[in-house]
Amino acid sequence: MSSEVIAIDGPAGSGKIYGRARRCPALGWTFLDTGAMYRAVTCEALSRGVDVADEEAMGDLAASATITTLPRVSVNGRDVEDEIRSEPVNAAVSIVAANPLVRQSMVARQREIAAAHDTGTVVEGRDITTVVFPNATLKVFLTASLEERSRRRGDEGGASVERRDHADSTRETSPLRQAPDALVLDTTGRLVEDVVEEIVACLKSITSN
Repeated sequence: MSSEVIAIDGPAGSGKIYGRARRCPALGWTFLDTGAMYRAVTCEALSRGVDVADEEAMGDLAASATITTLPRVSVNGRDVEDEIRSEPVNAAVSIVAANPLVRQSMVARQREIAAAHDTGTVVEGRDITTVVFPNATLKVFLTASLEERSRRRGDEGGASVERRDHADSTRETSPLRQAPDALVLDTTGRLVEDVVEEIVACLKSITSN
């Protein structure tokens, strides 16, 4: 099994999945959107009427949930691809993602998914370079201006993006932060293809040494 991982972190709307399919065609690697996993758990909680602030109840829900992200996001066999970026989920997902019991389950699964692929895995999220895969082959931290990130988020709006930025960077468990050895890329005004090309070039430089 391959342990090759490109770990990508960054705030909401920084360009981690914006404008591209859930694969890395330049490499042929599998793509894992960890944010979609937390959103799937949030969808399931909202559909069941579970209080997302109930730490133990959410921990139990996350531990028992069956989640897939490809080709579409589903939880317990229910397709939630079209629900995961709805306003109710946007409003609740930061609470769910800050739950240490939920994160414990999700991190274990993320590592299992990456280990299960013969090809490498591109993994994106908030704590991927610092917690989930601290020894990743390549670490990348993407950023962009608030205006650009708000535009990419469409109806979510700048206030919601700022709120999530604050929640993600100040939570006690696995906060969003830049790994000191990460490649930092500002994606403001850049084409997705150009960003991917730079990441691939950096990976090739690392693996050829």
